[in-house]
Amino acid sequence: AIAFAGLALLGWALGPDSLITAVACAIAGLLQLVRLARWAGDRTLAEPLVTILHVGYAFVPLGFLLVAAHHAWPNAVYPIAAIHAWTAGGIGTMTLAVMTRASLGHSGRPLAADRWTSLIYVLVIVAAVARILAGTSLGSNGLQHLAATAWVLAFAGFAVHYWPVLTRPRA
Repeated sequence: AIAFAGLALLGWALGPDSLITAVACAIAGLLQLVRLARWAGDRTLAEPLVTILHVGYAFVPLGFLLVAAHHAWPNAVYPIAAIHAWTAGGIGTMTLAVMTRASLGHSGRPLAADRWTSLIYVLVIVAAVARILAGTSLGSNGLQHLAATAWVLAFAGFAVHYWPVLTRPRA
């Protein structure tokens, strides 16, 4: 799955509008979905610190599938939607997931998400989904504003909520 994804990305870089690239990205997306399903994410629902890792990774196959969807529906799904799935979705979500988990773990606190941490996760997912949708024919300034606002609130929420975790010893 990883090797095929690499080849599909290479194809996308060299021939973004090729049918072969679209098929390769569709297959890569499906292989990544199978890979994600094997991780049994449904067993993580009780702990958002783990669930968010699965949700963040789900943006990877989505990006590949959006590349393929662009080929099938070029007037409805734009290439930027895939880029935002990988960046705002995958990278953004995973960055917050790792920052929260590492902050708690390295400060000797329990590895459990509280309500604020869960809210931070919801906000970054809202930001990513809004940005992806803005890269489709549904796109609007409202979606871009929602994405920007949710993004800022997610990362500002992390900074405010985790400041004491990162600057004060555990009680």
